[in-house]
Amino acid sequence: MPTADPAPAAVPSDPAPSLDPAVAARLRRDDAGLVAAVVQQHDTREVLMVGWMDDEALRRTLTSGRVTFWSRSRQEYWRKGDTSGHAQHVKHVALDCDGDALLVQVDQVGAACHTGTRTCFEAGGTLTAVVGHRPGAAADPTPSDPTPSDRDPAGATR
Repeated sequence: MPTADPAPAAVPSDPAPSLDPAVAARLRRDDAGLVAAVVQQHDTREVLMVGWMDDEALRRTLTSGRVTFWSRSRQEYWRKGDTSGHAQHVKHVALDCDGDALLVQVDQVGAACHTGTRTCFEAGGTLTAVVGHRPGAAADPTPSDPTPSDRDPAGATR
């Protein structure tokens, strides 16, 4: 009695796309496999936020024209603007000299911060810091923290 032909072997599908090995080799990841991504408005150079990327998030960012991050709290990928409409359109991506941080220059649509502010550095506020001066350079006339002479008797900054 004739036997049926065995089912054809499954045709291997194309492997999942991966980050260019030359780029991956240059990355110095933290223990969780992540690198910091500093996001900057491309034309004004305003620093908007810091996010985290693994190899896949970086691959998606480099190949899609939109910024993708790895959410450390939700343990999932998220593309900025998919729910808020505040998208980040990639203009330039650079790796720092140590390979442990990325500078992602974008055209930001709307607020960059989930709080609704333009940058994530507005809600946190300014920290008091001693302002340093390079030897021979003119002193910065703008102090980091108001001095007592800049306060009214009630203690409010003028």
